[in-house]
Amino acid sequence: MGLFDQIINAIDNPSQQGSTGQLGDIVNTVQQLSNRTGADPSTMQSVIGIVGGYVRSALQQKQAHDGNAEAQAVVNQYGGTSPSPQAVNSLFSLGMQRQVAEAVSQRTGLDAGMIEQLLPVLVPIVLNFLKTGASSQAGGNSVLNSFLDADNDGDVDIADAMQMATRYLGR
Repeated sequence: MGLFDQIINAIDNPSQQGSTGQLGDIVNTVQQLSNRTGADPSTMQSVIGIVGGYVRSALQQKQAHDGNAEAQAVVNQYGGTSPSPQAVNSLFSLGMQRQVAEAVSQRTGLDAGMIEQLLPVLVPIVLNFLKTGASSQAGGNSVLNSFLDADNDGDVDIADAMQMATRYLGR
């Protein structure tokens, strides 16, 4: 099952935290970023997708070294739509932050310095997507598990999920 299917299932499941309001907040924040930066929405979705790939790698490392609970704790603590430098610092060293910004810049043509300044908004957005699958009781997170995709088949893409969320919400 794809990542967006997992998100929709989480929204439909009352024992998970996901809601259409949460999805709407994510889409609105990405649209505001597009407006603020002058980048078209599809470029900003690509930015989210690229950053999402780096977040995925960082969370996989955290999961491998500290366990699933630690990866979930990062998602729960920092997932949102407000800027959070702590979210970025919890996943990436300063050097890695520059590397992420450079990779985004090379693939989208946007300025790497601007991307580095946007990371405190972009990382929490990705984490907020993942937070939709968190159980409202103690337990796992189907969206995070799907995102971390243990078999590494590459069948996960935040940019695709963003596009589908935008269509799902009719925006």
